[in-house]
Amino acid sequence: MKSTVLLLLFVFTIFMSVGLANDPAKQVKAFNKDLATKNLLIGLESKNNGLISSSAFYLGEYNSTQAVIPLMKILKNSAAEELRISAALALLKIGDARGIYAIKQAIKFDESERVSNICSKFYNAYLSQKYSADS
Repeated sequence: MKSTVLLLLFVFTIFMSVGLANDPAKQVKAFNKDLATKNLLIGLESKNNGLISSSAFYLGEYNSTQAVIPLMKILKNSAAEELRISAALALLKIGDARGIYAIKQAIKFDESERVSNICSKFYNAYLSQKYSADS
């Protein structure tokens, strides 16, 4: 009797685990970079500084050339230093000539010494990477 109950319990456990393995809710969908980029670009227009900063970061990670103009706008116009720095970092990661030029301009014209210094470091890192790759 005890062995029959254990056997039934074992069979039940096997059937449940096979049933859960095929559960569509458990299946992971493939990553859609275009959709993610579109949502991150929307995130740049938010009023939430944390969302803007993380959106800028991930757009830089994805090397999204679509984000260059919105990121340049943040670098030039944002009141928050942190957002300007995040935008500059994202532009550096993307590596588009327009973005690199915006970083160079921020060195000279940003009213914040902190942003200017960090942009200078970003620009110097860009130059050292560019010229070390050429040689």
